[in-house]
Amino acid sequence: MNVVTTVDPRDGLRRPTDLVETDDTRLESVAGQASRAARWLSDLGRVGRAGMLDAIAASLESRRADLVAAAAAETGLSHARLDQELTRAAVQFRMFGEVLRDGAYVEAAIDHAADTPLGRGPDLRRMLVPLGPVAVFGASNFPFAFSVAGGDTAAALAAGCPVVLKAHPSHPVTSRASGDAIASAVRDLDGPDGVIAVVYGDQAGLSLVRHPAIRAAALTGSVGAARAIQAAIDERPDPIPLYAELSSVNPIVVLPGAAADRADQIADGLFASFTGSGGQLCTKPGLAFIPSDAAGDHLVDLLRTRVAASSEGAVLLNERIRDAYEDRAAAFERAGARVAARPRVAPGAGFTVAPTLLEVGLPDLTAEIAEECFGPLLVVVRYDGVAELDAVLATVPPSLTASVHRGSDDAPEVVRRLVDVFAARSGRVVFDGYPTGVRVSWAQHHGGPWPSSNAVHTSVGATSIRRFLRPLAWQDAPEWVLPEELRDDCTAIPRRVDGRLEPGKE
Repeated sequence: MNVVTTVDPRDGLRRPTDLVETDDTRLESVAGQASRAARWLSDLGRVGRAGMLDAIAASLESRRADLVAAAAAETGLSHARLDQELTRAAVQFRMFGEVLRDGAYVEAAIDHAADTPLGRGPDLRRMLVPLGPVAVFGASNFPFAFSVAGGDTAAALAAGCPVVLKAHPSHPVTSRASGDAIASAVRDLDGPDGVIAVVYGDQAGLSLVRHPAIRAAALTGSVGAARAIQAAIDERPDPIPLYAELSSVNPIVVLPGAAADRADQIADGLFASFTGSGGQLCTKPGLAFIPSDAAGDHLVDLLRTRVAASSEGAVLLNERIRDAYEDRAAAFERAGARVAARPRVAPGAGFTVAPTLLEVGLPDLTAEIAEECFGPLLVVVRYDGVAELDAVLATVPPSLTASVHRGSDDAPEVVRRLVDVFAARSGRVVFDGYPTGVRVSWAQHHGGPWPSSNAVHTSVGATSIRRFLRPLAWQDAPEWVLPEELRDDCTAIPRRVDGRLEPGKE
């Protein structure tokens, strides 16, 4: 068996663990347990699963110190950042508890038997039901919130789907500890093995999505990883959905009035947004369009000053990300981007890089320079007139987000035109702010056109549960066989009955 190793990115040293890569025999056992656990989750019902999610959140919080310490040693992220992220993970589980108690997510609809213009119509009742066991791939940059204890896991368990996690190789010890915290909460409820499981190794991840017990997969990661997973799924006789959130350049447009009104404020916010967490966020802004006037010059000078002062550098998560960052930055320079600021960072043993500010004129912005560079790099694109932006923004790759900063002198029709372009090419439009910091809430949407693999669904927020559900209709069914949510006497949740929306009654 291959031993799983872990690396502290601050020193670059590889260390063995007591974990081993998951072989086919173990994977078969895990998949079988997950299939059997689905019945237990279903029998818990909505309210029972809500209680389970609350218990999982409490279990994670009770192990906060150990979990944060493990993640810090494997990611190089600060204790403060990781502590906040663990809180976010707990918040996600509790939010889905509220989603379950509300009940509207099942989309219950009842059409009683009735005469219709086409003859006698049968009694029909429809709601969303769990897909079955789900595979979730942990993300490198979020050891809690998008990994074993992340939103995909919370949403799938809320839906009633057992979850098999493929641990990310950047934080295997953290993944095991997170899985143990969740499993402990399930055991305290007399739950079976298989509600949650963690597997290790790239081959195990590919074998997992090929297994017939798995009914959906979720990933936050690279395009390359998504293509490999999709290729494995395509080998199945019954392909399953892959919900993947991949690379994103997240353009920001600073209009002339905004640069004139608040250059200092924008410089501070933009610097924090593209360098925070080492620039290793899927919503990090990679392109900033700034006017080529005196106010724009002042804003860029402020950015240069902030970047030049970052002499400590940023620790990236692993060697592959560090190498890709340096390769992509060099490629941007070869393609015509100029270095505006890059502090000299003392060479070290780990995966430390210098934050980089590049600059290019609008006519020289190429498709290559407009691609994502994962890490603390921002490309400033200087433009002469707002009218130039329409055509150029339409060639920027679709993104999770797009942002516009407005000023007192910027015309509403200019803003509207930009929003129309952004709405066609992103999943979230941000006004006078920054895309990093994805709120966990009912109205959130974290997705977009490709390179999100499915533009209909989100990976953050209440409606992310929809990925792990499918519709099922019952025709002329006896009441005793119906789910509680579809029985005539159920008033606990909102339902559409004979075409009319009936609110739930507490």
